[in-house]
Amino acid sequence: MSTIAQAKIFFGSAEENKEVQQERKSPFDSAVVSSAPVCDAEDTLKALDIAKAASKAAARSPLSQRILWLEDVAKRLMEEKEAFALMLAKEVAKPIAFSRIEVERCVETIKITAMELANLAGETLPTDIMPSGKKTLAYFKREPVGVVACITPFNFPLNLVAHKIAPALGAGNAVVLKPTPEAPMTAYMFAKLFVDSPYAIKDALSVVYGDAEVGSALVQSNIPRVISFTGSVPVGNIITKQAGIKKVSLELGGNAATYIDKSADLALAAARCAFGAFYNSGQVCISLQRIYVNEEVYDAFAELIAQETKKLKVGSPYEEDTFMGPLIDEESRERAKSWIASAKDEGAKVIAGGEEVEGIFPPTVMADVTDDMKIICEEVFAPIVSLVAVADYDTAVEKMNDSPYGLQFSIFTNDLKMTQQFIEDAECGGVVVNDIPTLRFDVQPYGGAKLSGVGREGPKWALEEFTEIKSVVIC
Repeated sequence: MSTIAQAKIFFGSAEENKEVQQERKSPFDSAVVSSAPVCDAEDTLKALDIAKAASKAAARSPLSQRILWLEDVAKRLMEEKEAFALMLAKEVAKPIAFSRIEVERCVETIKITAMELANLAGETLPTDIMPSGKKTLAYFKREPVGVVACITPFNFPLNLVAHKIAPALGAGNAVVLKPTPEAPMTAYMFAKLFVDSPYAIKDALSVVYGDAEVGSALVQSNIPRVISFTGSVPVGNIITKQAGIKKVSLELGGNAATYIDKSADLALAAARCAFGAFYNSGQVCISLQRIYVNEEVYDAFAELIAQETKKLKVGSPYEEDTFMGPLIDEESRERAKSWIASAKDEGAKVIAGGEEVEGIFPPTVMADVTDDMKIICEEVFAPIVSLVAVADYDTAVEKMNDSPYGLQFSIFTNDLKMTQQFIEDAECGGVVVNDIPTLRFDVQPYGGAKLSGVGREGPKWALEEFTEIKSVVIC
């Protein structure tokens, strides 16, 4: 037990432990890799009280200090890249090469946030613009909201934490973080960089571990002014009902789709679609799930993506050339199997994957899928992609939009007019042209339409979420 990494609670700047610990087992080999305290509502309320007290000092802190704080964390995170990457591979079985990429992206997210803090400004307003007004000195400014509660998922347990806590702390707030139970040590190591920094604002960051009880205590409390959540639609619905009068930013599910036009570079499209569908074992909100292919090139594209899929190495997350490891847990693996069985019963066929490889559910391509099949109507959150033949662009876009989700869509085409039309037609938060909808740059605004959520992430937009406007008039 002494060799297992053990997380602690951060009650502000103080670390505490509890007798009751929950072990985290690797999704790859079931080895116990970490443990964390089991927190309850009382722990959560204690953390919130500490955050409330710290929020005043955080709001008064100079911007230069907060920028130096973020820069220091980014620097030390990069220095410890290998340790963080290994912990990601252990706790969530993310292949080590992609774990390193997540650490690097996390560093970039923090650096971008530090840059964007310089632009967190208001503007003057002409109050004599109408006859009813008069000439004054009028302006608005942005101020921190006070306390932000952040709840994060397992699929990017480092970078998605950074997308919340870096802007929240950088804007001058105090934060209570509830990280995913699947990666407690990753969250602890990251939080420790913030808490131990010489530029840290005392008690501005607390971390509590847990599930529904802790989450409900955070959401229902009157202390947080903003709830920032990334996760599922059902939980998002619960949060919306429980939160009361406060800002709620929700990054929820997706059912990402692309259209392969007959003018597209099919080889490029197939290679990128195989990546976008199976990256991180399909456990990405913008993981490619639906591919609508012009019927004139359907057979050629199906053959190409099947070939590309079969090239992907599935196996140990600790091997450098592994593309895809296991799903997060056995329940997810069994659910993926049920998706395939259901689709086959409904008439679809497997053209790549479909059968476990040494206990790991493999990248799977389903052909001859139709609109009424369950596998295409709901979010699968697994390494499964479905091919649907369509007559033309109009049919494809109609089918893409016929979904309760609207996070990101894409198109592969060399037709400029079609590209312009798609940008207007796609009912979603983000559009990608000639690449996968799974493409996301951390500097961009990120969020969805419909059930995919409300609000936007990305440092510039998160800073707006975590601040409030104060209007000032001097007569």
